[in-house]
Parts: sequence; C-alpha cells; structure tokens
Amino acid sequence: MTTEETAPDAPAASQHGILGKFLKLAGAQWMRDSLHTLFLILLARESSNTYGGFMLAFGLGQFILFLGEFGLNQPLVASLSRRFARTGEILAQYTVIKAVLFVAGMAGVVGMAWQQGYDAQLVGLVAVISLGVGLEPLSGTFFVACRVRGRQDQEALIRAVAAVLGYGWAFATLLAGAGPLWMGLFKVVENTANLAGGVLVTLRGEQWNRFDLGRKAMLRIWGTTRNGAPFLIMALAAITYNKSNLFFLQRVGGQEAVARYSVTWELVDGVSVLVCSLLLSNVLFPLFSKLWKTGREEFHRLARLSAQWLLALALPIVFLLTVESDRFIGLIYGPDYAEAIWLQKYLAPTVLVAFLHNLAAYLMLSQGRHRLLLFIYLAGLALNLVLCATLIPPHPLAGAALAIVLTKTAVAVATTGYCQKTVGLFTLRTLSPILLAAGLGMVLYLGLGPFVFRELAEAAAIAPMLTLLVQLWRRRVRTPAAG
Repeated sequence: MTTEETAPDAPAASQHGILGKFLKLAGAQWMRDSLHTLFLILLARESSNTYGGFMLAFGLGQFILFLGEFGLNQPLVASLSRRFARTGEILAQYTVIKAVLFVAGMAGVVGMAWQQGYDAQLVGLVAVISLGVGLEPLSGTFFVACRVRGRQDQEALIRAVAAVLGYGWAFATLLAGAGPLWMGLFKVVENTANLAGGVLVTLRGEQWNRFDLGRKAMLRIWGTTRNGAPFLIMALAAITYNKSNLFFLQRVGGQEAVARYSVTWELVDGVSVLVCSLLLSNVLFPLFSKLWKTGREEFHRLARLSAQWLLALALPIVFLLTVESDRFIGLIYGPDYAEAIWLQKYLAPTVLVAFLHNLAAYLMLSQGRHRLLLFIYLAGLALNLVLCATLIPPHPLAGAALAIVLTKTAVAVATTGYCQKTVGLFTLRTLSPILLAAGLGMVLYLGLGPFVFRELAEAAAIAPMLTLLVQLWRRRVRTPAAG
C-alpha cells in the first residue's frame, strides 16, 4: 500500500470542510450535553430512585427517537441530495410520516410501561419524557436539510438556543423542588424550540403552493414509508438491543439498580454519541452518500482515513475511562454509586466498538447495503435478548454490562468485517503506527506504575497515541500546500 492511502487521504477530507462542520455542531452539542450531564448529576445526588426513573423513561423514549432519526433520516439524506430535489415537498412527506410514527410510538411506550407494571408516577414520567424526546425527530427532519446544504452553523445556533431554554426549565424546577413530571417537561421545551427554529430557517423561501397533501401526495408518502421500512425495522432492532438490558434490570433490581448502571453508561455512551452522532451521522454520512454516487475513489480514501483516526482516538479514551473509573464515578456522583466503578471498567470498551461499528454501518448504508445491515441488527437483537435473559437474573449489574458489551462486539465484528472486505478500512500500513503507539504506551504504563504517581504513569501511557494523532493532523495540514 502506498503512502497515498494514509497521508494523502487527509487533504481530501480537508477540502470537504469536515472539521469546521463538526466543530460547529460539536460546540452546540457540548453545551447541551454539559447541561444535560450537570442536570443528571444533580438529580442523581438528590435521589437515586428518581434518577433511575428518569433513565428508564429516557430508555423508553429512545424508541421513538430512533424510529424517526435513524429510521428515516438516512433515506431523507439521499432524497435531498438528488439534483433538483424539491425540498419543501420532501420535508412535508417525511414530517407526515414522522408524525404518524410519533403518535404510534407514544402509544407503544406508554402501553409498555403499563404492561410492565410500573406505578402511576413512573408511567406519567415515561409519557412526559417520551413526548419531549419524540419531538426531536420532527425537528431533525429540517436539520437534515441544513446538513445537506452544508449549513451546520444554522443547526448549531438553533440547538444551542433550544438547549438553554430546555435546561433552564430543568434546573429551575429541580432547584424549586418540583416533582418529576414538572422536571420532565424540559425536553418538551427544548425540542419545541428546535422544531420552530428548524422550520423557520429551512422553509424560508420555499414555495408551498407547489405541493399539497392530497391523494397523490399521500401515495408518495406511502411509497416513501414502504421504501423506508427496512430502516424503520433496523432502528427498532438497534434501540431494542441497546436498551433491553435496562428493562430486564428494572424487573430484577428496580430503579436503584437502573440508577447504578446508568451513571456509568451515561459517561461511556456520552463519548460514543458525541462522535457517532455528530461526526459520523451529521457530517460524514451525507458526504459518504454523495461520494458513493460521484467519486468512488474519494469514498474509499475518506473511509480509510476515518477508520484510522477513529481507532487512534478511541484507544486512549477507553484507557482513561478504565483506569480513572474510581475518580470519575466518585467525584461526579458521590459514594452512593460505588458499584458503578467496576461497571465502568466493563463498559469502557464499548466506545471503541461503537466508533468502528457506526463508521462501518454508515458506509454500508451509503453503498445501499441496508438489507444486509438489517439482518445483522436483527441477529444482534436475538443474541442480546438471549444474553439478557441468561445473564441478568443471576448477576443483575454484571449481567447487564456483559450483555451489551457482547452484543455490540458481535454486531461490530460483522459490520466492520464487511467493510474491511469491501472498502479495505485497515491495512498493515495504517494499523502499524497505532499498534506501535499502543504497545509503547502500555510498556510505559506498566514500567512506570510501581515507581511514580498514577497520573504520571497514565500520562505516559497515552502520550505515544496523542503524539501519533498530532503527527497525522500535521501531515493532513501540510499536504494541501504541497499539492
């Protein structure tokens, strides 16, 4: 493999403005996630039982979110990316579909809460949180149009303002001692603002008289829904195997067990979501979709570059989450969550797994391999349900962690393996610097550990990988000037 498969991949990425678009969205996301994390920390310190109820409600609300976001945003990207696409008409069709899914999803998650025997307050909390979370896919429809146009700056501004409004409500009600139902309305406030802003910036100047929702339009909507059915099933399978351990855990250990699992999952999953949602879903996936149609060589180069960067970035994150789990949990959540310390060591590797799987999944979607991906997700769901039923009853917390780690690993092996075969994500030339840096870091960590304070040993362990990341970045910056 020539040098062009490592360093020259970067200039192409630079020309697409990936970093700038990512940073705009990341700024808004970091602010929102910081507010979200702070709110949940205060809530967890206030009452582990209430915190566990919120996390269970968010878990059920995610079903509606995934159906609308993952299930329909991918084909929406493809529709809006076509030449001469009628943006207003396409957005109207997808909004109707998502509204129907929203109503059906609300009925489904509230019905599931009743069926599980939750008390009235918990069912009410599920309904309020699901209502707020369910509005997010509707606003996401219009944000997709911003991304396809390359206007991530508009989306970032709207999301930032909405986050301030929503979490302002959350903190105000928490400090005022309001009940869980009043606190839960913060998601309704946030996503109502997102929806209003998305509609305003996206449909400004669109000619609404060019379309209606009559018989022909409804037939087109039905066709879109039918074509998007594999994506909807895929989304349902993905969210079910991601959240089913919470429902098994609730049944065995109650809201307290859910709270102890969730405090560490919030830390681990938060890192994964930041990269997978912002960089992969919102920036790279629309780009991959276009390049697969217009430039296969560029598609392959960008895929290899992304894989190399994600692997190099994930390893030090996994390391720090593992060795610093006692401090992260103790300092943030306090002594009541001691069991979460060893849980974080179990869950930390899912960051690496999530980075690689999500990259592979979006590459497969860009290539039109959604049916194969659907089969992989359904197989992952079947495996997860077996693992949850087998592992969680005898060992609730450890079983919940192992079930999700083993499921995610199996799914990632399948998707990454397919892309390795078709795209050639990794080669010895791209992997060798990463393996060398990881090996050197481990030698330094084990060698220095007995003789120096732990922070110095940990800094030495991640130094080689950080140096490699800096070198890759500098190579990326220098090459365009040379060319």
